[in-house]
Amino acid sequence: MSFQMKYKITPMYLTNPSKRRSGIKMPKVRFVVAHDTGNAGSTARGNVRYYENSRNQMSASAHIFVDDKEIIECIPALTGTPEKAWHVMYDKPIDNQLFGDDANDVAIGIELCYGGKINNEEAYKRYVWVLAYTCYKFNLNPAKHITGHFILDPKRKTDPENALKKMGKSFKHLINDVVKEYNKCLSIQKQSQPKQEKVATPTVQSQQNKQKLQEVMKMKMSDFVSEYNMKQLEDVYKKAHEEGLLNDNAWAEKVANKTITVGEVAFLATILNDRKFNKYLKSRE
Repeated sequence: MSFQMKYKITPMYLTNPSKRRSGIKMPKVRFVVAHDTGNAGSTARGNVRYYENSRNQMSASAHIFVDDKEIIECIPALTGTPEKAWHVMYDKPIDNQLFGDDANDVAIGIELCYGGKINNEEAYKRYVWVLAYTCYKFNLNPAKHITGHFILDPKRKTDPENALKKMGKSFKHLINDVVKEYNKCLSIQKQSQPKQEKVATPTVQSQQNKQKLQEVMKMKMSDFVSEYNMKQLEDVYKKAHEEGLLNDNAWAEKVANKTITVGEVAFLATILNDRKFNKYLKSRE
């Protein structure tokens, strides 16, 4: 299934290596962080030029800048093999709590340009689209896998709510608009495709892989990770119970008894992510 490419993404990569662009490849893209520049009137191209001119003076960076005319990628993400960018401080724990890893290592950072001579409505349209396309590109759920910088670093940061408020939007509106855009761009492409007369049947290899995966999901988690990691997992479930995200400490006890399976850990990761995100959205209403 393809995605409607409404806008051009222009690669304008920073010099590699430099402080702003290390060239280190991302092991996997797990989520997206929505930012705004915090500098009203600065354009996508202007921000990238500033990054390039100061590439060895500062390390802060992002993958993509979006304004009313351009979507420019300065660190490879959508137009090349994804590399790490330094867009969220490492000592902030919320990214690990929500997504299981550091944003700089597994998240794409996308900056919204706004204000001044920028047409905010057009910039917002492109921002929504590129967020949706990023989710499509990396097989992410736009309703669950986009977070804001202000969520990950609430004591220091207000983006992208800073820019969104000036556009009469909220972060919740943004997520809803991205979900709509994602579905719209998929449905348009789906309608344009000719009907498939034959449906491919699963191959023997794919069936074998599925069977192996099912077997792994039934195995004990303690067979794959260290005692230290098991203790960390136990602490995570205890904290989730304290925060009201889990009904009791039964899951923590299963970890302590080393009876919890790989499948149960995967299931709980999804459940906790959903509950944490829903809890956050309710707190913003």
